[in-house]
Amino acid sequence: MEDLDNILAAALASVEGAADGEALEAARVALLGKKGGISALMASLGKMDPEARKAAGAALNQVKDQVAEAIAARKAVLDSAALDQRLARERIDVTLPVRPDTQSGRVHPIAQVMDEMVAIFANMGFEVAEGPDIEDDFHNFTALNIPAEHPARQMHDTFYFGEQADGSRHLLRTHTSPVQIRTMLANQPPIRIIAPGRTYRCDSDMTHTPMFHQIEGLVIDKATHMGHLKGVLAEFVRTFFEVDEVPVRFRPSFFPFTEPSAEVDIGCSREGGELKIGNGAGWLEILGCGMVHPNVLRACNIDPDEYQGFAFGMGVERVAMLKYGIPDLRTFFESDLRWLKHYGFVPLDVPTLSGGLTR
Repeated sequence: MEDLDNILAAALASVEGAADGEALEAARVALLGKKGGISALMASLGKMDPEARKAAGAALNQVKDQVAEAIAARKAVLDSAALDQRLARERIDVTLPVRPDTQSGRVHPIAQVMDEMVAIFANMGFEVAEGPDIEDDFHNFTALNIPAEHPARQMHDTFYFGEQADGSRHLLRTHTSPVQIRTMLANQPPIRIIAPGRTYRCDSDMTHTPMFHQIEGLVIDKATHMGHLKGVLAEFVRTFFEVDEVPVRFRPSFFPFTEPSAEVDIGCSREGGELKIGNGAGWLEILGCGMVHPNVLRACNIDPDEYQGFAFGMGVERVAMLKYGIPDLRTFFESDLRWLKHYGFVPLDVPTLSGGLTR
């Protein structure tokens, strides 16, 4: 213990003399490892009397700390030097042309289909409206005429956040219908919007995921009726699936926010086990719609005796699966580059009605 100054000087010299990371690690093991020199001195403290052990222990701990600090400082210097060498060695000439085998990025099918749908509805005079993913009970449920006991409000269907001071709870929106409510509260009719975006529900299987995408439409004015709704959706289906003749039928249904309400089916053929949209013996449900319920108009300060309108909504992934033959909804969100290379689209090839929705 009387030679601690010399021990410290020798230790620091060995650390400073380490030329690379491997040599520094060897020095660390020799000094601070289980069988290292300083560790052996620490073990010898047990043989001293209490007073001597106290003084020697403090001095030895100081030496140990200084050596550890010197090792850390030397490691930082060596790491920096190694990085500089690597950067110099692996320098890339950015002026060189792209290698022929380099893969270009692909547009995700969800982004492609949403662009296609926006292009179609924009041609009909619809504007795009957006809203927050985190909503409150009024915009997501109450204003849409959804009663307090409705199953959609329960924890097993909806992602809720913690309670606030007033006892209310925010939630992840379960549909893009709150965008319709916000638009009607902020604007006077006439209104003609579509609301694309992410939505969230507690569900997961081949045809459901906790996060998915919807696009909804809303028209409010004094003269709109059910015939206009049918015409808009029939034109959308024909244009989106790029088929000249697509049979469309409306089946009575129930939604709290529309009255009357309808499910929309399109004609299809399943001959030979292959699904084809168009004329055929089969039918396929793709969306829901209806005339906006008077209670929804009242909640948005719009007089239902003066104004009326229609609304519709559909899942983006669902129609993408039908159009492009994608069998499993979950693959949209697995980030598999092989899948994206197969189902993805050429970048910057923006869908237009004049140029064609798909290439």
